[in-house]
Amino acid sequence: MANDKKQAHLNIYLKKRRWKVLLLTMAIIIVGGSLWYTNTLVAKFAQNERTNVSIWANAIQRKADLVNYTDEFFEGIRKEEQKRAELLAETYKRIANESSSNDITFYANIILNNTTIPVILTNQNDSILGSLNVDFNTDSILFLSGNLKNEFLIFDPIYAEYAPNEIRILYYKESTIFTELRLVLDDLIETFFSEVVTNSVSVPVIVTDSTLENIYAYGNIDSVKMQDKLFISNKIAHMSKEIKPIQLHLPKSGTTYIFYEDSELLTRIRYYPFIQFIIVGLFFFIAYLLFSTARKSEQNQVWVGMSKETAHQLGTPISSMMAWIELLKLKGVDDELVSEIEKDIERLQNITERFSKIGSPPKLEDENIVQLLYDGVDYLNKRTSKKISYKINQSADLAIIAPINKNLFGWVIENLCKNAIDAMNGSGQIIINIQEEKQGVVIDISDTGKGIALSNFKTVFDPGFTSKQRGWGLGLSLSKRIIKNYHKGKIFVQSSIVGQGTTFRIVLNK
Repeated sequence: MANDKKQAHLNIYLKKRRWKVLLLTMAIIIVGGSLWYTNTLVAKFAQNERTNVSIWANAIQRKADLVNYTDEFFEGIRKEEQKRAELLAETYKRIANESSSNDITFYANIILNNTTIPVILTNQNDSILGSLNVDFNTDSILFLSGNLKNEFLIFDPIYAEYAPNEIRILYYKESTIFTELRLVLDDLIETFFSEVVTNSVSVPVIVTDSTLENIYAYGNIDSVKMQDKLFISNKIAHMSKEIKPIQLHLPKSGTTYIFYEDSELLTRIRYYPFIQFIIVGLFFFIAYLLFSTARKSEQNQVWVGMSKETAHQLGTPISSMMAWIELLKLKGVDDELVSEIEKDIERLQNITERFSKIGSPPKLEDENIVQLLYDGVDYLNKRTSKKISYKINQSADLAIIAPINKNLFGWVIENLCKNAIDAMNGSGQIIINIQEEKQGVVIDISDTGKGIALSNFKTVFDPGFTSKQRGWGLGLSLSKRIIKNYHKGKIFVQSSIVGQGTTFRIVLNK
């Protein structure tokens, strides 16, 4: 029956530990599964965005090829038109230099067949003598000057001498058709930059020249930040490091670079699993603190209630025993026997006082720790088996002072010694070592008992944990509460070897 009770006490903590492991495993599985699924979604989203960006980049390249082809086509037209203009100029020159009355019908046909190239013939005073394919009224404009003359100075004019001291000047320029084609090409290039920005599938884009200083266009970037040259420089450096820029050669713009990077949405989603992990971890941590605080609060209420009730219940029999002592004295009972009974009654009064102080802050006073230990050991030595020996490794004359409540502290020493006696099965040695340090007092209580498994070093202080055949498992839990909560000190298993013994350490603040 006793072994069954012992096993039941141990099973409580084994089950508790298993539940903790199970809940922790489930939490890890849930969090790990959630992170894995989120990472999978992020990877798919990133892959889709990269695919769209790749399609966009290829479309840009094809559009750039189209712009270059159009430019080459227009350049061919320009060269052909220039040849026609040169032929027309040569025709006028030959007509002017024709010395005989030869038939000039051939030259006249060349001139009349010109239906596209604007031509103006003037004398040396810029007085207009004739014109072809011009967009102004020759009746109202008699002289070639100002902006009109500048338009016709794109190409060098042709000078011809018709008669002595009589010069004719032929001005010509690009045809209206070619000018319109040039505007179409300029508009095509400008549209190209616009489409690069607007069709960038939400990714940040910067279009620059070969020097990386002149910005042609940008998109999906804060316009205020784009006014800062340092920001632009750092942004371009970051983009080029992340993704290789697209290099193009465009008419008029020359070598052009298109820098881009992952969208802001993708960047946020990529960091989401880590944020999720932090939030979930924080949630579990706060939940653990709340449950732990609630559990400790409930334990405190149970401790206080039980302690107050115990002190109340002990009060009546102690008063009765004190009356019986007086009666024994009147009957002439042996004084030594009466004295020992009085000591036990005094001990019961101390125990009652200890229980009554649970739940309320005790008053700490400077006490001699060495003397208290000697008094406690002396009391236990007379009431335990003669097979138990006690040893204190400090002289009784030494005074080590620390602020304590002597009733509660004596209770801790008594609990530790009784646990040691039970662990040694009523036969062995208890050694107490006291050491004074700068910051506090260290007390080691060692026994030669059966020892404690390493896995139970912390569990032994839990309420209800016991390896005894009989017992409630409250002594060490109460001792920890007294040292930690009331004295702001520490108590723990310093060392233990199964089959050889255990050392408990108490650390008190000075």
